[in-house]
Amino acid sequence: MGAPAIGEAIVETVRANPGATAVKVSAYLASIEVDVVPMDDRVSVSIAAYDPIEDVIQRNPGTFPYRPTLRIWIEKDRRNRRDDIVPPQAKVAANYVSPMAAKWAARRAGYDEILLVDEEGFVAEGPTTNVFWVDAGGRLRTPPEDHVLLGVTRRSILEIAKHDGIPCAESRIRPEELMEAAEAFLTGTTAGVWPIGSIDDRPIGDGEPGPLTRTLRDRFAQVSSGRDPAFEHWLTVVDAAKA
Repeated sequence: MGAPAIGEAIVETVRANPGATAVKVSAYLASIEVDVVPMDDRVSVSIAAYDPIEDVIQRNPGTFPYRPTLRIWIEKDRRNRRDDIVPPQAKVAANYVSPMAAKWAARRAGYDEILLVDEEGFVAEGPTTNVFWVDAGGRLRTPPEDHVLLGVTRRSILEIAKHDGIPCAESRIRPEELMEAAEAFLTGTTAGVWPIGSIDDRPIGDGEPGPLTRTLRDRFAQVSSGRDPAFEHWLTVVDAAKA
């Protein structure tokens, strides 16, 4: 199955699930084996179109720990994905086991999310999110792509910033330097642009979403909902009447 066929299948799945606001595409080896290397290497693809709140959060027991401004913990024991094991850019299920265990512990300690560092101690990303910050000069920054997952929302924010004339670059940063940032936020498919209020209990700026964070949050919402002609080429219109 090539990219055009997958694209058509995504449209069909969205059409069959009115109200969906997120799409997840998974590829897996469905073969049942006695070894870790499959004899049957055919790849199966599944597509889910859903609304994260109505279809997932509201259907699970307990309360989803959401806050409009994040309280972040820098993970001290577990490092981010290593290039010599599995490339950080590979979205492989096994890569999430260690970060999820660390995030679980941070949640129990009262934090909302963690940030992981790479093998050299530079800030990399969250378990399922990318991180951005605004430096003292008002410039937008994010870690280089060779050490992080290449998130679609990450790329979108970089392109929106470039289009809007917002100075932005990829650069490395130590955790202690990140705590001195004027603003910081996470990006992700479900999270969108999510402001960071504190890191390791130290406030970022005044602890509230900064002006550039708010601007990019609103701009991303505008673009992703089809209200900006400059980014219409990002959108695929699904005609519900064909269902």
